[in-house]
Formats: sequence, structure tokens, C-alpha cells
Amino acid sequence: MSATLRFSRRSFLILSASALAACQAEDEVLRLSGATMGTTYNVIALSSGNSVDKATLKAAIEAALAEVDTQMSNWNAASEISRVNAAAADQTMALSPALARVMQNAEMVHTASDGRFDVTVGPLIDLWGFGSGAEVPHIPADAEIEAALAISGQPRVLTLVDGSLRKSVDNAEIYLPAIGKGYGVDRVAEALRALDLKDFMVEIGGDLYASGRNPNGTPWQIGIESPVASERSLDSVATVTGMGMATSGDYRNFFEVDGKRYSHIIDPTTGRPILHDTVSATVLTENAMLADAWSTAMLVLGRERGMEIAEAEGLAVMFIDDVAGQGLTTTASSSYTALQA
Repeated sequence: MSATLRFSRRSFLILSASALAACQAEDEVLRLSGATMGTTYNVIALSSGNSVDKATLKAAIEAALAEVDTQMSNWNAASEISRVNAAAADQTMALSPALARVMQNAEMVHTASDGRFDVTVGPLIDLWGFGSGAEVPHIPADAEIEAALAISGQPRVLTLVDGSLRKSVDNAEIYLPAIGKGYGVDRVAEALRALDLKDFMVEIGGDLYASGRNPNGTPWQIGIESPVASERSLDSVATVTGMGMATSGDYRNFFEVDGKRYSHIIDPTTGRPILHDTVSATVLTENAMLADAWSTAMLVLGRERGMEIAEAEGLAVMFIDDVAGQGLTTTASSSYTALQA
């Protein structure tokens, strides 16, 4: 697996994913971890009596991650997405089925989220100094923000039709940190299912998919970190099985100027960091790819509008707000509450 695939730009809440109970016999539990996408992966799987060993499992995981790297790494000059980004405007490019699927889902979430999820927001993230370059976080000039906005905006700069993509603006680029990491989780989960494993948890940089039962024979228990920059503690624990989960937060990656905090979470409709009170958004949904994308969208939206969309879309979302004078407050959608009942 190439070490060049980095989706670390989205520096958000780290989930604590573990079975919070005693394990069965250790030879039935396979545990693997490693580096990928500029972060780490962790896999816990129950062999359930089949012949899968750690070597076989490791090979399957690394093959799946290598495939994602060749398709979706913005840091691999030979990857499919890098070739797409290098293409001139008005050139129609046929996408692989995998990249087409990711882009179709990115388009769906973009539309449903009032444009708050946007895979062309990379120039704005770089402009504010939160990208992968050496730029120091700073407040850019209004003219610079307008210039970055001119080459951003999914529906304006990208056209996706029948598995093919065309850019309408030169220098427009697609960045996949807020959906590609979740897709990587799903690909690893598919690889585990192909080995006839049914009880497992796959986690990459806080995005995860949990299937079946944990080593104690109960649903997986996933810790959600309290969104306080100065400490590491759990806010709550979610029960997850047969679903993807992701949490986005804005409380660890930011800078301050004259006492005002500027988060790395950029609103693609304004080109500026979010200003509302929501500091964390957790999403449970059918796969990790959508949980990844929707958690970003919900954090950008904020609790008020985000909750309206969550209820309309039937999404399981939990928001944590940091309200001046009131401290942390938690609000969950009806679907999230139902899943945790």
C-alpha cells in the first residue's frame, strides 16, 4: 500500500472503537492495524471457525487499500483522480465504476445538503492554510477568497453524466478527503465479507463500519469523543451494527486572530470557516462512505438547518453544540434516537 494516499486534511474527532467487554478465546479474534491515507487503520474480526488467518486477512486488507489509492489519492500523481484533475476543461473523461460511484454519491449529498458538501472545496481549504502544503493558517484577502470560489462549486465546475465527468472550468480540482476515507472503509469491509467474515469492525482515521457482533457477542460499542480541545474524554457511546459511522468536529484544527477562532471547516457557499455553535456531528448510515460525507455536511450546516435536513432525509445524526454560557448541549435526530433505543 502506497504511503502517499493522505486524506488527513479532514482533521476531526477521533473515535474510540472497541469492544467494551471481555473477549472470547483470543485465537478466534483477529486484530490488525497499519498506516493508510495519512492516518491509521484498525480491523477487529471474528474468524467464527473458518480458516482465515492473520496473513490472509492482512493481504486482503492491503489489496483493498492499494486499489483505493490507485483510484482516489490526490497525493498519488498516477492515480485516477490525479489524472482527472490534470485534464483540461471541456474534456470528457470516463470514470472507473468505483470513482463514478463515489462522485455520484458526492453529487447526491451536495444537492441534499444545500451545497454544504462539496468535493471542489480544496482550493479554499488550501487558501486558509489548512491544506497539505506549507502554508501557515491565516485570514486570506477577500479577493483571494473570490478567486478560489471561482474555481469551486460542484454543479458549476463539474458535470457527471453516465459515469463520465467533464470540468467546465480550468484549474478546477476534485478532492476526496471527506468521502474517500469512508469509501476505503467500505472496500475493506467488502474484502472481509469475501473471506466469509461476518462479525468485524473496520476503522480508518475515525470513520468506521461495524458488522455483526463484537468479541463479547454483543453489538459493537463505539465511543464518541467529547468536543473539548484541551482534553480527551468520551461524550457518549453509540451502538453500531450493520452500519457506517463518522464524526466530524471543528475543535482541534483551528487558529485564532484577535480572540476570534477560525476553524478548518470551510463553508463552500461562503468560502469562509463556519461560525455557528455546532462543534461536532456524528452520522450513522448504511455505509461509511455516506457517513463520511454526511458528517462533514452536517457540521458545515450546523444543528438548526442540519436537523431539518436530517429529519427530511431520515438520517441518524447527533449534534453537539458549544453554546456560550451554557456549555455543551447534545441534540439527536429521531432516527439516531431510535437506533440507540
